Amino acid sequence: MAKVFFTPNIQRHVACPEAVAAGATVREVLERIFAANPRARGYVLDDQSALRKHMTVFVDGNAIRDRVDLADAVSEDSTIYVFQALSGGAS
Repeated sequence: MAKVFFTPNIQRHVACPEAVAAGATVREVLERIFAANPRARGYVLDDQSALRKHMTVFVDGNAIRDRVDLADAVSEDSTIYVFQALSGGAS
């Protein structure tokens, strides 16, 4: 099963512990996790079930390409990181 990690900056807003889930795509894996944690789903995905603009997902070190359907492939040994993209800086 794929391992899924949510970065600490997300966890400041919603509890998202490390998890494992089966699935052949990012969508399948995340939906299994979100079934047990609907609050996290609403934080990561928008009302159309696409990845929110301020979120980024990496599978095995590579940014996913499909932010709408989340159809990027996942293997049984994959590691998925869900990041909240940060912006800003010194003025």
